[in-house]
Amino acid sequence: MARYTGPKTKIARKFGEPIFGPDKVLSKKNYPPGQHGNGRKKKTSEYGIQLREKQKAKYTYGVLERQFRNMFEKASRSKGITGEVLLQLLESRLDNIVYRMGLAKTRAGARQLVSHRHIAVDGKVVNIPSYSVKPGQVVGVREKAKSLEVILDSVSGVNHSRYPWVEYDQASMSAKYLHIPERADIPENIKEQLIVELYSK
Repeated sequence: MARYTGPKTKIARKFGEPIFGPDKVLSKKNYPPGQHGNGRKKKTSEYGIQLREKQKAKYTYGVLERQFRNMFEKASRSKGITGEVLLQLLESRLDNIVYRMGLAKTRAGARQLVSHRHIAVDGKVVNIPSYSVKPGQVVGVREKAKSLEVILDSVSGVNHSRYPWVEYDQASMSAKYLHIPERADIPENIKEQLIVELYSK
């Protein structure tokens, strides 16, 4: 499936946030890219603001348009507040759980670990980044992948208790997905209600 492979700093500067992780360029140039990026800001329409928020969510979680719309439709059919359920579905993706575990420094890195068959769910290898992890399931690193330098480098110095819905076990390099996170616990700066309003038009 196609993925955005262009310059990530350009996208981060577009939103004015380090959505792909720490960005040295963004800290120096916290304004949109392009010739007139640091000039006078033009007024954005209501639709433009809503669309921008959807794009930010898509780039943050590495999800394409059709996939994102399918998740929104699933969220809208579910019980609860649609916007919150949408973020909870995104948080439950396997690549995101691997990222939250600290096994990769970025979601793109986590997606690669999954695609390369380094990750198992309940002891069975799963190479689908969009796989939806259910509460109670255990996500772990395959035995032969535990010595990979990229994983060892990522997990060193990580605060594994940062996300209360993921219980990490350092000895086995695995984590149990305890429960679906509450919106207040999800740290992403996304105004999900704007996305709901966009799709409701």
